[in-house]
Amino acid sequence: MIRPIPATANFSIALVNYKTLDLTKTCLTLLQEALRGTGVPVIVVDNHSDDASSEYLRSLDWIELIERKHTGPEAGNIAHGRALDLALAQVKTDYLFLLHTDTFIYDAAVFAMMIDQCTGQGEVAAVGCLEQLDRGVVRSAWRLASRFCKHYARRSLLALGAEARAPKPYREVHLKSFCTLWNVAFIKQHGFHFQMDKRNPGYELQDRMTALGYQVRFISPRKMFRYLDHIQSGTVSATGGYARSHRRVRMYEQITQGKILRVW
Repeated sequence: MIRPIPATANFSIALVNYKTLDLTKTCLTLLQEALRGTGVPVIVVDNHSDDASSEYLRSLDWIELIERKHTGPEAGNIAHGRALDLALAQVKTDYLFLLHTDTFIYDAAVFAMMIDQCTGQGEVAAVGCLEQLDRGVVRSAWRLASRFCKHYARRSLLALGAEARAPKPYREVHLKSFCTLWNVAFIKQHGFHFQMDKRNPGYELQDRMTALGYQVRFISPRKMFRYLDHIQSGTVSATGGYARSHRRVRMYEQITQGKILRVW
């Protein structure tokens, strides 16, 4: 049985906003309702949006707003990671949930469910999901099979001396940060951060924590998405990172315009 969030919950929540007014509004509205009466700190880092989303965040008195300024060009993942590290420095609780602005929490029990994964035997550094959406059994199996074939096809071509791209791992191994729980006490104990190399925030952190013997617990997409929705690459779609005809942009527009409704 999943426990409700206690009024003295020992976790904080952090998310980064970058020019995603509609997504951020929806995310925070649902989050405020889910956390009502708990006193859970919510830290929002505005990544130098300088637009209507910045004004919206300044109007909220229930969040801790950090306005990050930067002067030069940055890759999106680097900017996001540096923003998360600003939030990490402000966290005073033992645990921290990372959310994306395109993550919509419908059931607050997700927080207790994930924290329960940290109890028991072993030291758990992080809890989360390896996939950004629930594809179902058939689509997941097809995706794994196709990635497996592509991986070994590229390895074979390289072994024969032919030109080919470097093979990517066919299995996901790193937690996706749309909803991930981290043990802040462990991170700070070792002086680690979310942005530690040029990869996505948290990837190097996860590798270093597991190398030190900490556990990482994985939650299946089927279980995770009982509690929330995630618009895959919704922030990229919202900021014009894809062409208008891209399938993720079409899905983003359908969801934000209310044409796709969650079915319970």
